[in-house]
Amino acid sequence: MSKVTVCTVVISFLFGTSGTHGASLKIPVVLSTDVGNEIDDQWTIVYLLLNPKLDVRGIISAHAPTISPPAGQTSYKILLDVVKNRLGMSIHPPLLAGADLPLADRKKPRVSDGANFLIEVSQDFSSNNRLKVLTIGAVTDAASAILMDPTIVQRIEIIDMGFKRWPGGEEEFNIANDVKGMQVVLDSDVPLTIGSGDVCRANLSLHLDQARDMVSGRGGAGQWLFEEFQAYYYRVIKPLRVDDFSKPKVIWDNITLAHVLGMTTHETYARPKLKDDMNFEHIETDRTIDWITDVDERRMWDDFIGNLGAY
Repeated sequence: MSKVTVCTVVISFLFGTSGTHGASLKIPVVLSTDVGNEIDDQWTIVYLLLNPKLDVRGIISAHAPTISPPAGQTSYKILLDVVKNRLGMSIHPPLLAGADLPLADRKKPRVSDGANFLIEVSQDFSSNNRLKVLTIGAVTDAASAILMDPTIVQRIEIIDMGFKRWPGGEEEFNIANDVKGMQVVLDSDVPLTIGSGDVCRANLSLHLDQARDMVSGRGGAGQWLFEEFQAYYYRVIKPLRVDDFSKPKVIWDNITLAHVLGMTTHETYARPKLKDDMNFEHIETDRTIDWITDVDERRMWDDFIGNLGAY
């Protein structure tokens, strides 16, 4: 039995996620996150792990060019700190290191603990009961899992935070971090939902005062989230030497959880091809893609705050 299997069995026993009883009422998810890049990943990890509606099967770190190399391993260390130290969880779902680099070839996977885990944990699922894979960074590990085991597309669906807008697609940070990986995903038959940047900006932007009122003082985790938000805001968002607090920070990645929790609306389109310049090529096809068009932000933030306050 592999180390991944042992870890999965132990966590399943502790959290009651094996079998068809309590876990069947929860939504099974795996998160792939480039935590350490911005601060929105931390907010999404906290929301994920504190939400009683979710059956979290694992969290995989992801690479990004803003994370010190080897990026997948560095992100993994930050993930460990978030879960074990910031949230104080001694018992938690499996945490895995993803690939350090994007795909170099659309036919060759980047083998990693994260990709191997995704294949293994998906074995409990089927086309009628899919594991939801939330990708809020480069899709390298999900794409690699598809290349390593093409049958995985019959057991998972992917909800991705990426692209700028429909219908163009267009360059966006997560997509740019592995264009070939997203080409693999789009060219496969895996069900795919996209939460794009324009919808995130319209629905998930927070000003400094809003973030303070929302999470500051809500326990150690809430205070830490605000301190992370404030530090990033002063470093990146607020103009230097000017008391201008008019610009918000977007909590991009929560769009994936909002969708899984039934707090979004979406449109279904013919599935496009992705060109190397990150623009879409629209083709005749029976395959589809779901595109999030709106988020019920009040409902989502109320749920976020409620779970944070109850922790």
